[in-house]
Amino acid sequence: MHHMPLMSKLSIHNASTCLFMIFFISLVIRTKCACDQTKNAAALFVFGDSLFDPGNNNYFNTPARANYFPYGETFFKYPTGRFSNGRLIPDFVAEYAKLPLIPPYLHPGYVDFTSGANFASAGAGALIETHQGIALSLRTQVGYFKNVSRLLRLKLGDAVAITLLSRAVYLFNVGINDYMSLFNSNSTTFSSFSTKEFVGMVIGNISSVIEEIYEVGGRKFGFQTVRPIACAPNSRVLAEGKYNESCLDQGTPFVLLHNIQLSKLLKKLNTQLKGFKYSLNDYNTFLQERMDHPSKYGFKEGMVGCCGSGPYQGIFNCGGKRAKEYFLCGNVSEYVFFDSSHSTERVYQQFTEQTWSKEPSPKGSYNLRELFTFN
Repeated sequence: MHHMPLMSKLSIHNASTCLFMIFFISLVIRTKCACDQTKNAAALFVFGDSLFDPGNNNYFNTPARANYFPYGETFFKYPTGRFSNGRLIPDFVAEYAKLPLIPPYLHPGYVDFTSGANFASAGAGALIETHQGIALSLRTQVGYFKNVSRLLRLKLGDAVAITLLSRAVYLFNVGINDYMSLFNSNSTTFSSFSTKEFVGMVIGNISSVIEEIYEVGGRKFGFQTVRPIACAPNSRVLAEGKYNESCLDQGTPFVLLHNIQLSKLLKKLNTQLKGFKYSLNDYNTFLQERMDHPSKYGFKEGMVGCCGSGPYQGIFNCGGKRAKEYFLCGNVSEYVFFDSSHSTERVYQQFTEQTWSKEPSPKGSYNLRELFTFN
């Protein structure tokens, strides 16, 4: 009978023990990492329009899409449905918060909502009537969020789901399409309203949406002011054609009043709703500065689109089947605007960097980094 030498037996035993220990340690590390990730990274839920839409409009019948070249050319190297050459503000927020990129809610394969969901839709407004049938209104987006909250409760149980929803950050950008629709279309639906009344309806809808999300469990809300309307490339074309003016200054009172009323609303909710916290960031001033003084912020062109046609590349005609001829700039990083109304990835990155850790203003507002760290 052949006997294996004792040293060989010990070697095999030691090797087996060692392999088991490596496997056990790696399992512990993997489990620990997964737990830490669930514990530390607050989820991100995104609502709004084309500034935040990662491609939801690809999944229903609408002309408001950016699923063709040259959109997405810089970062993704293919068109994702984002109205930019690369990433958007929510993409950078997710990165800084150590979350994965949050895909479009309507993406057929997206079923795990523990990191959040993005419901934003290009063309969306706070009012249901804005671009009806072309975009998912804010009301529709909140309906989708409620579906997600129910799925999370089923998957995780009530207690864990409630914790996830209360620790999550709810990021919004909405309103600009409501105001632009007053000048872009021939509709007379809102022509009888004063500026104050119209802005009041937009803010009222935003308020009711915040309160609905609060009822479901949301506590931390991130907002940005609406961007300047007047001298964006598409507004300049519209102003010259319709009003024989250089910029669409008629839109400015709506923007200014909206931003004042939004700040007042968030301050009011901060006193009325227990545990409510918010971050309000001034995208209006940020973008206007870069439009007026591009070289100060590392750009060469502040009021002309990188991609489009017509004066200032202000006609929405940036690629796709319908575009026979369009201009595309050589160096997108020199431009504030990528197309007739949407900014370049570089602008969005600068804005997110500023709002992530800046000194918060107005009083009562937090920066975005702080919003993610609150339990």
